[in-house]
Amino acid sequence: MALPVLRGCYRLPSTFSFTRLFLNEGIILSRSGKTRIPPSSPAGVKATVRPYSSGQGGQKPVQKVVVVGITNPFIWFRTRIYYFLIRAYFDREFSIEEFTEGAKQAFSHVSGLLSKCQFEGLEGLVANDLIGKLEEKCNLLPSSHKKALSADPEEIMYTTPADVGIYYDDDGRKFVSILMRFWYLTSARLPDDTVEGSRIFQVALGGEGEAETKRLLTANYEFQREFTKGVTPDWTITRIEHSKLLD
Repeated sequence: MALPVLRGCYRLPSTFSFTRLFLNEGIILSRSGKTRIPPSSPAGVKATVRPYSSGQGGQKPVQKVVVVGITNPFIWFRTRIYYFLIRAYFDREFSIEEFTEGAKQAFSHVSGLLSKCQFEGLEGLVANDLIGKLEEKCNLLPSSHKKALSADPEEIMYTTPADVGIYYDDDGRKFVSILMRFWYLTSARLPDDTVEGSRIFQVALGGEGEAETKRLLTANYEFQREFTKGVTPDWTITRIEHSKLLD
């Protein structure tokens, strides 16, 4: 059922706390009928490789990828308005910091299940009507693309809210949705023209000649929760997009 969107100003980012797996809450995956966010993000992101020294004599510095996000001031302001509305009318303890941390854990867990094609593990975390669509898409991917879906927690370089919505349906039920965008590194071997907007880095792992090529990829996961009185306070993933891998 299409839900009318409450727009105080625009749609903005928000937060949550998971009860089921991640900081105490659950999750669902990508539904049709919603606008897709273009590859460009509300925050400018720069990724550079910087040398870090271990401080031990005789050891060469180890390179590490550092990702810096620059938030659009307009996006930053309007998201703060939505955070205020969520705390005022839905959840007084709502915290974008806690929500973001939970979203990162959910993203890493669900992306790992998709990468391994363990679709039964998505039940209760991803919308039931979407699991079949994901299974169909993932089964058509080559092994290198499946590997690129998985995001290790330590390889998630940057996370930011990209959009927030507040909805009411015809029965008076209340919903909040938050679209999160993730930048993560993968060592999966992909053709240079496969992933739009990806960047390639040579990351030194230790001694001479020990370098690994990694790509910086993006993914969008939307989380939705019903705030109707008496409903279990679980967040579900209602949308999943991995740039040029799962659209």
